[in-house]
Parts: sequence; structure tokens; C-alpha cells
Amino acid sequence: MYYFISDAHLGSRAMTNPEEHQQKLVNLLRVMEDDAAGVFLLGDIFDFWYEYLWECYPAKPETDAIPRSKRFFAPVLQQLRRMTDKGIEVHFFIGNHDIWTFGGLARMTGVTVHRRGEEITLNGKRCYLAHGDGLVPSGYIDALPKAIKRRIKRFIFLRSVFHHPAAQALFRLVPPALGDAFGYEWAKRSRLKELANPFPYKGENREELVLWAKEQEGLCAPRTENREPRTEHRAPSTDYYIFGHRHIELDLQLASKSRVVILGDFFRQFTYASLDADGGLMLSVFE
Repeated sequence: MYYFISDAHLGSRAMTNPEEHQQKLVNLLRVMEDDAAGVFLLGDIFDFWYEYLWECYPAKPETDAIPRSKRFFAPVLQQLRRMTDKGIEVHFFIGNHDIWTFGGLARMTGVTVHRRGEEITLNGKRCYLAHGDGLVPSGYIDALPKAIKRRIKRFIFLRSVFHHPAAQALFRLVPPALGDAFGYEWAKRSRLKELANPFPYKGENREELVLWAKEQEGLCAPRTENREPRTEHRAPSTDYYIFGHRHIELDLQLASKSRVVILGDFFRQFTYASLDADGGLMLSVFE
């Protein structure tokens, strides 16, 4: 069995009981451990994660050896190491809240870190896996109202800054206590806003990730003239496009027979997906 989960946002200062929230994810991972061939963590598992130059990461996450800024995450780090030590493949795809791992997370837990979306064949099914931020269909922004266009362009600009090697190197020099205070407070505002007003499903013809998948499948043309379809992915042979990021639960079959699956989240909906030996994919809720 292969499992997929995203958007736990562990450590969020908007959570009423962050320790209980983390333990719920650990409990799910322990259930998965019984029959998992692989587990795919599709981004934003942590509400903020940054590996500073002042920190030293051990090969095993014993609590006292974990850098002070990461000790809160000891339960989940230890559970991930336990799974990889048993031979379970654990893949960590960076999100927009946990971009900044530079080898420390992999060293402590044994996970394989992915920095971009990838197509992987699992149980005979071709799966395109990504967190989902930054996957914008051609011409999508041009057709939006000005206010929304400005907001998306601001996000794209910030994303480019967050991914820039120079910006990352400079922030790594910040003392961990100061950097974390800034990062967690920044993230807290997003969580509080969403908890008060959850993001709605926009509909098949407006959801960026659905439109992006359709573009890869050749089901819709680019929205601007003289612009070629994106080439990050080869169409049309993908069985499942599996994303996080949007915090909505979606399982949508396209005309090409591909399915777009958005995993929901693990702080409000507590959803995840599983792929069985026959290649069947199912979304579930962890009670």
C-alpha cells in the first residue's frame, strides 16, 4: 500500500492544542506502518521549518540531540525514522511552508526530499506528485479580476524570493529563535484566516491545479496566444495527479480518464489517500 498526505501544518500557533495535533499525525503514521510500501508527504507537513547554519542535525533524532528549534517535532521525526529504518520508503515533497530543508531533515529521518513535482509509477499507475504551489496553467492569471491577479502575483513573487539561493543563505544566518518567531507568526495569520473562513472549491473550470492537469493532458489549450503548453510533464499517460496545497478534498476524473486528487489537509479535515495493490486510489478521513 502507498499512502499520501499533505498540509498538516505541524507546529502552527493557530492550533488550540499543537501537541495533540502532532500526535494524531503520529498515530496515522503508525497505522500506515503496518502495511506501507511507501509514504508520500506532499508538502506543508510543518507550518514552518528552517534549517539554520547554527544548528547541527544528528543521524538519529534522539530528543536531546535534535536542534532546540526542532525539538517540538521529536515525536513525528522519531516515527519517520522508525519507518525508514524498517525499509519503508518515505518521500518528502517540499511545500511553501517547509521549503527550507538543506539536508537536516533527511539526515534525521531517512526521508527522500523532492524539490519539485515528479512522476512516479506505483502499483502500475503513473502518478504525478507535487505540493501544487507554483503550478499555474498558461494564461490563467491574465483572465482574473485585477484584485485577485495582484494577490496571486504577490504570492508568485514571494515564492520566487523564498526559493532563491541567496535569500535562503542570508536567512540561514539569522539566530533560530528570531527566525522561527518571524516564520511562525507569518504562517499563523494564514491559518487563522482559513480556520475562520475555509477556502471553497472554485469549480472544475476555475481550480488552478485541475486546469494545470488538463493542460498537461492536452484537454485545454493555453489561454494566451503564441504560447506553447507547459512541458514539465508528458501528456497524456498519467493516471493520477495528486496534489496538496489547496486544503480541499477533491477526486475528479478528467475526460482523458486521468484523475485529479487534492488531498485536503490534516489540521481541519484530517484526510489522506491510499493506493492499493490493484492501483485503486481512495481518499479517507482519519478519525
